Amino acid sequence: MTDRPAEASDFDLLDAWAAGDRGAGGQLFTRHFRTVFRFFSNKVTTGSEDLVQQTFLACVETHRRFRRDASFRAFLLGTARNVLYNEFRRRRRKDDRIDFTSMSAMDLAPSPSSIIAEKMEQRQLLEALRSIPIDYQIALELHLWEGLTGPEMAEVLGIAEPGVRSRLRRAKQALGERMAQLRGGGGPLESTSGDLERWAASLREAASGGSRG
Repeated sequence: MTDRPAEASDFDLLDAWAAGDRGAGGQLFTRHFRTVFRFFSNKVTTGSEDLVQQTFLACVETHRRFRRDASFRAFLLGTARNVLYNEFRRRRRKDDRIDFTSMSAMDLAPSPSSIIAEKMEQRQLLEALRSIPIDYQIALELHLWEGLTGPEMAEVLGIAEPGVRSRLRRAKQALGERMAQLRGGGGPLESTSGDLERWAASLREAASGGSRG
């Protein structure tokens, strides 16, 4: 087993794992499992843990191509995004093109979310998120659940930082319109923006999975 500091950085652990240190891989997996599981949990209805495994393995395979001036979380979640999109493409017919700017998770994985939501507002938010374009859903969840910075989101989404702000505006508008529909026309989401932050925070733990640290 390779000697390493107890608080080794994520990239140090990744390098050690790529060099054959399985203990480093296990430490990295434990450290970030919940983040990656949360990413998949409201987008696919089955196979989330398999996609988590694929994401970490893909990180090992591509780690030398990643710029170390960005955060490890940005690298990890950008890899998860690629794994998710490849999984959606795999599930579709070869001649059936997917437009992630217009198709939603509900279009691509139509079963209900696997996240257990206890309150009506939470269930509506989950449904609304799954029914807006998946590019918008990812941007909102990175913002609301992960608290990523603008540069981190730009890295994950593969767009410039001004594009991130524009996408978030459009995503919030789409989510607000869908939430208003689910509430029976009870007003736009802007009237309950504080509620959105609160509901999202309460769902973050439920989306994380409870079986890992």
